[in-house]
Amino acid sequence: MDVSFLGGPRPQRGVGVVAPFDFALDRELWRWVPDDVSLHLTRTPYVPVEVSLDLARLVSEHETLGEAVRALSAAEPEVLAYACTSGSFVGGIAGERAMCEAMTRATADEALPALTTSGALLDALDELDARRIALVTPYTVSVTRALEEYLAEAGVHVTGRACLGLTRHIWKVPYRDVVAMARHAVRGAADALFISCTNLPTYDVIPQLEAELRIPVISANQVTMWSALRRLGTRAVGPYQALIDPGARPGAAQLDPPALPDGPPPLP
Repeated sequence: MDVSFLGGPRPQRGVGVVAPFDFALDRELWRWVPDDVSLHLTRTPYVPVEVSLDLARLVSEHETLGEAVRALSAAEPEVLAYACTSGSFVGGIAGERAMCEAMTRATADEALPALTTSGALLDALDELDARRIALVTPYTVSVTRALEEYLAEAGVHVTGRACLGLTRHIWKVPYRDVVAMARHAVRGAADALFISCTNLPTYDVIPQLEAELRIPVISANQVTMWSALRRLGTRAVGPYQALIDPGARPGAAQLDPPALPDGPPPLP
């Protein structure tokens, strides 16, 4: 059958994604991506270390980032994203910025924008005007504290927290556990809830939690994709999520229902 009339696939714009070796939620990233954008993923080399501050440092070394970015260059992405929260907050704000610079230096085009999950988190909090947040993590206490220090450096106060203390298999955490942690973390007044770790499933629980908690709920994968796609001049897709849809934010003006016409309908 002649299918030449189809003209071939539509042109795709690309986001190059560097993820840790144990990242297991590729499909979740794709769920925020519009049809005309492709994700080009690569992973850092395997190291026999459990999830910890040591692992965060290993998977964020500049040499490792450079090798990963060079592996992505053949696909010609228009923006680079480092999809790991702990790996991008472990060095503080200065360390996060240095990671972005290292990724850009590894490309042939030194104007190529680069971002990290933790940098995207701060941008998302600015977008939502959130300075007091509740925090959910699957990490140990020490890794969670390092995230709080990163946030404090940016002027963000953590009002409540919940963590699981996991060092492996984070992608296997069920939604019910994420929801339970969120309810535990939101104790006092908070402007938003952040669910950390790109290996923690969150996509389907965000609308549910926003409806229940009455505050914006953002997650590591969500902010990463939101920020990367914004750099492309396009928008992330997702059902009724405050970060993506300003109309879903608390206090947003609600559309009035259409007015009913006066009197009986006109005769045909």
